[in-house]
Amino acid sequence: MIHSDLSQCRVNTDRLLIAPFTAADADDVYQAITPTLTRFMNFEPEESPEAFANVWQTWLPLIREGEELIFVARLRDSKEFVGMGGLHDLHNTTPELGIWVKESLHGNGYGREIVHAMAVWASERYRPRHFIYPVAEQNVPSRRIAESLGGIVVGRRENTKYDCVVYHVPPQL
Repeated sequence: MIHSDLSQCRVNTDRLLIAPFTAADADDVYQAITPTLTRFMNFEPEESPEAFANVWQTWLPLIREGEELIFVARLRDSKEFVGMGGLHDLHNTTPELGIWVKESLHGNGYGREIVHAMAVWASERYRPRHFIYPVAEQNVPSRRIAESLGGIVVGRRENTKYDCVVYHVPPQL
């Protein structure tokens, strides 16, 4: 298996700077993870920055080894933290997409912009059959992202917090 350090990759858009997570991003990320934000995610906010460090420190080797990419998005002009995107299982023919945007910036189209940028980058580099995009059934804005990229519901997943539907999103070439 070829390992490629993805820590330098960028998938910027006209409005956003999208780069792999680094330790310097930890405080902004931690501050944005709220109980209402995570109601449709399979994790809860960590109780302290130290507890969150135990989480994000596991991401860095995965990024270095090319297994997955955890992106941080910031506004191009102000560098304000917007949210995070994930490309998981990159060595699979069906990598998984994930996204969250901090609550104060919901409704601006940033989620779709991040997911689309990640999917275009991964489609060009990895040529996936399709992407997996799991989402809470009740999370209509996130479902709209998948559907706007041509995604179709192909199944369900068990989740302790919510009912989850799984989309297949075609490569974005």
